[in-house]
Amino acid sequence: MTASAREVVLVTGISGSGKSIALHALEDAGWFCVDNLPPELLRDFLRLNGRRADRRVAIAVDVRSAGSLPHLLPLLGQLRAEGVQVRSVFLDASTDALVRRFSETRRPHPRSKEAASARPAAAAPPGDDDRRSLHRSLIDAIELERALLADLRGASVVVDTSQLRPAQLRLWMRDLVGAAPSVLTLIFELFAFKHGVPLDADYVFDVRMLPNPHYIRELRPLTGRDADVVAYLEAQPDAMEMLGQIEAFMRRWLPALADDQRSYVTVAIGCTGGQHRSVWFVETLARRFAAEHAGTLVRHREIDARETT
Repeated sequence: MTASAREVVLVTGISGSGKSIALHALEDAGWFCVDNLPPELLRDFLRLNGRRADRRVAIAVDVRSAGSLPHLLPLLGQLRAEGVQVRSVFLDASTDALVRRFSETRRPHPRSKEAASARPAAAAPPGDDDRRSLHRSLIDAIELERALLADLRGASVVVDTSQLRPAQLRLWMRDLVGAAPSVLTLIFELFAFKHGVPLDADYVFDVRMLPNPHYIRELRPLTGRDADVVAYLEAQPDAMEMLGQIEAFMRRWLPALADDQRSYVTVAIGCTGGQHRSVWFVETLARRFAAEHAGTLVRHREIDARETT
């Protein structure tokens, strides 16, 4: 195989989590994209495209290929051993978000039939109406799919799309595939606790106990990127102490994470509204680590949502 110089991105995840949007983003960025390629054809596909060593390939694989999934992870390991730069991105979302999306599109879940057949006949209470029964069947299908894809999720970088708009997901995908594939990618992600903890976080730090600039009228409309908010937080001893502790923790364990063959590590930092404290923490930490760690990315879930509206 002459694919050692080619990049391959595997796009997978839970049905309804945005795989089509992610694949279209890569296609727009110049990647050669294939949707729902059976895993057993992956090696032959790469061999056929071996003449184009400069071609970057993105392949979507989902639960429709469930019968072949047990063979996928060993195959990815073999390809990496042969020098192919393979990265796996797993899109996920909360069950509530997935139920809402399927309800809006009125499309059936690909595992709905299996979930219905596996459900005990007595699970639905007498007199249960059709709408409630369909809702329960959809949740069962989602949980079945999670179980089938659990191993693949554990071997991938996870992107939680529960709160993401399509424009945000497209941006985040371009950032992920743009990071250098040969180094561990360190992602600092901010979030608002009122919107939930990101499903893709490896480490979560809560900074809500620190002084909140929201309660200072002049600082309320600003963000943690603004100089006045930065000056306010840098004047808080507790904020500086926590910043130093998070930085020291990551510096202590980042080499061990890299030695463990981790490709991505996501550090999520949350405050109440995702506007002041968490923004300052993420921006400051990313700036400090980026100076010596090339694969450092920043995700502003709440701010990006407002900017892409």
